[in-house]
Amino acid sequence: MRVCGSVVQRRKIVPVDDLRKRLIHAFRWIDPGPESTHLVSDMSGWWRDPEIISALGPALADLFRSSRPTVVVSPEVTGYLLGPLVATALGVGFAAGHKEGADRQIAEPMTWARTAVDYRGRTLGLGVRSRLISPADRVLVVDDWVTTGAQVRALYDVARTLGAVPVGCATVVADCGGEVTADLSIRSLLTSDDLAPD
Repeated sequence: MRVCGSVVQRRKIVPVDDLRKRLIHAFRWIDPGPESTHLVSDMSGWWRDPEIISALGPALADLFRSSRPTVVVSPEVTGYLLGPLVATALGVGFAAGHKEGADRQIAEPMTWARTAVDYRGRTLGLGVRSRLISPADRVLVVDDWVTTGAQVRALYDVARTLGAVPVGCATVVADCGGEVTADLSIRSLLTSDDLAPD
């Protein structure tokens, strides 16, 4: 359908329970071999399924719609897929959360925060272009999977340093304890128990 020179697409509304089932069905665990001590999550099926892609943004946005976020911030790499989907569903903008090393490629002021130790036992620097977040902003962090909350906390620190208010974190999978979930106001479509290996 064409209206005033622009294309209007009709979006099929997928109920959240159906979306959850599709996410579980499209997910798999990969055994990288005998040298590895753990399985690796494979979410590639999520990005291949057009119904999942069309439903993820609105479903994650609905977790925090009443908090009235004004900007979505997501960390590299898969956060860059989800963040714009959620921002579009909320009618707000998106700001990328860059991992350290990006400062060599970005020729403008950045605001940085360091993570606590993450699930891989490492710490990271996460930064956002300083001009993209203002004191008037209400920041929603979006990511695909939250395990320790280290990256979420660092992005909250960046937002607070710039005078903004973090309203919470919307994620597809929460794999952190109840204390972290409550402390960081994390809301998810699934928990890691929903995706437990057979």
